[in-house]
Amino acid sequence: MRVERAKTSPPPVMSHMRGMMRGGAGGGGGSAARDGGAAARVIVRAAPVLVVTFAIVVIWYVAAVLLNTPFQRDIYKRGKLTNVPVIRLISDTLSQRRPVLPSPHQVGVEIYKTTVLKSITSKRSLIHHAGITLSSTLLGFLMGTVLGILLAIAIVYNRSLDKSLMPWIIASQTIPILAVAPMIIVVLNAIGVQGLLPKAVISMYLSFFPVAVGMVKGLRSVNPIELDLMRTYSASSFETLWKLRLPSSVPYLFTSMKVAVAIALVGAIVGELPTGAVAGLGARLLSGSYYGQTVQIWSALIVASVLAATLVALVGLVNRIVLKRMGLAQSAAVST
Repeated sequence: MRVERAKTSPPPVMSHMRGMMRGGAGGGGGSAARDGGAAARVIVRAAPVLVVTFAIVVIWYVAAVLLNTPFQRDIYKRGKLTNVPVIRLISDTLSQRRPVLPSPHQVGVEIYKTTVLKSITSKRSLIHHAGITLSSTLLGFLMGTVLGILLAIAIVYNRSLDKSLMPWIIASQTIPILAVAPMIIVVLNAIGVQGLLPKAVISMYLSFFPVAVGMVKGLRSVNPIELDLMRTYSASSFETLWKLRLPSSVPYLFTSMKVAVAIALVGAIVGELPTGAVAGLGARLLSGSYYGQTVQIWSALIVASVLAATLVALVGLVNRIVLKRMGLAQSAAVST
């Protein structure tokens, strides 16, 4: 009986190969399931954005037809054209050279011509203008972030500054930036500061506020038990700040930085308007308004919005990387 069992039992090599085949099939099925689940999650996340984008495009086309129709009817009247079909009217309103509201495809063609078909060094390239605006945006965002963090630390560790400085920080944002920007530029020009720095200062003026408010909230979000533990260890104020308060405030910092980087771009564009700049997205908007080139204006606006969305996405990516390295990614995901 023992001999018969030995003969009927499969060789060890065959058993090992059979096990490998079952494991491989199971692993392949598991990886396929994971890939399918990841694709489903991407679709679920992208679906609302795509639906809203489609709705915006449809509303944009309808608004373009309605706003451009009166001017197109005047053209027909001057050309003594009557009984124009509706299809031709819609087509003509969406293809005017200087429309009141350009259609999405006109803006898309203009962006393609000024990005793909133009050299980056050309003064008509939107990439060239976006790069100039981006440089002042990043500099102002960096300055505003550093200033906001320093102000938040001072406010948290000094009660008198909390009572005296915080109201002024809030009040500074009630002044319209269009009124502040020319004053900043004039003052800086009077002391010989020109070029990139005045626009960066305007970006800093707008971007420091959300960082300061967010960091104050983050620095004060520490659990009182953890503060008592640091006092038990006889930790100094700097050690408490560096090892407890700053790590706890990182999620608040990156959330406020997402807002700050978008506002910094707005500040850079606004800073280009009163200076009469010849380069930058603000200069592109200004020249388009001078000559009635609405397609140029809208193409610059779309590029600015895409640039802002890209900057916010980059800050969010850095946020996820930093939180993952700190071991806070899971808690941040639960909180969001």
